[in-house]
Amino acid sequence: MIGYTLMTEQAGPRELVEHAVRAEEAGFDFEVMSDHYFPWLTEQGHSPNAWATLGAVARATERVGLMTYVTCPTMRYHPTVVAQQAATVQLLSDNRFTLGLGAGENLNEHVVGRGWPPVNVRHEMLGEALEIIARLFDGGHVDFVGTHFRVDSAKLWDLPEHRVPVGVAVSGQQSIELFAPAADLMIAVEPDPSLCRQWRRAAPDADRLVGQLPVCYDRDEQAAITRAHEQFRWFGGGWKVNAELPGPAAFAGASQYVRPEDVAASIPCGPDVKPIVDGVERFLDAGFTDVAIVQVGGDHQEEFLAFAQEELLPALSPSDR
Repeated sequence: MIGYTLMTEQAGPRELVEHAVRAEEAGFDFEVMSDHYFPWLTEQGHSPNAWATLGAVARATERVGLMTYVTCPTMRYHPTVVAQQAATVQLLSDNRFTLGLGAGENLNEHVVGRGWPPVNVRHEMLGEALEIIARLFDGGHVDFVGTHFRVDSAKLWDLPEHRVPVGVAVSGQQSIELFAPAADLMIAVEPDPSLCRQWRRAAPDADRLVGQLPVCYDRDEQAAITRAHEQFRWFGGGWKVNAELPGPAAFAGASQYVRPEDVAASIPCGPDVKPIVDGVERFLDAGFTDVAIVQVGGDHQEEFLAFAQEELLPALSPSDR
């Protein structure tokens, strides 16, 4: 399936709802939404609340699947709150929602003033959060005492008819071994075949492995490269680095020597459909079942969605592959 990314870092909430409706009309199969407190770079310029926006998107759309890509259920949100939010969006969307979770980024989680723990602690916290969320989805009252979380007689009073599927973002063997047994699907951002192989070994019944591909469509190739460099040069740092940086100024400093040609080498830029199709194919060839496409530039979504409807999605249809 081919998805569309609602980037909270590059558009306001009303615009995101409009983009969601238009993407459904264009023919995308599902839509994922980032959940940030800060944009990566000041030039992106936005960061509305993802969950409030998802509620509006759920009622404004009719067919597309919806997913958080991804929410951190350990610091900025307590896992009991995430479970309640997910159940509510599942009800609002008539069972079209998937809860995508991850261990988080310093960029967003530091705002609650609890510091930023090392990765092994973040993984411990996510493991406990997954257990709490699963038990709440089971129904009834939940009590939990762990190393990082305590839950006292919590219950979800509005549970959807269909249990919310849970996906977990992973980047290597450690995270896969820890989280695949507790998740319904895998989320990743690199077309790495080893991730898919390891996930399927750890979770043989897994039927969805979801990747993400940034692109910068524009009829003017140079304008696309310039915009991609301005707003997405942070992407090349990789998640192991990006998860540690505390704010947009840090991302700007870390990417100050990234050149426009470096970005153009890693992100399809310009008017041609083939580089985007090739990028999607790399994920599919690696073993992913789904790919969510990011169009760089909040003010350039309508032209991309028209291009997707007329050229990109037909080129990605199964009969053409």
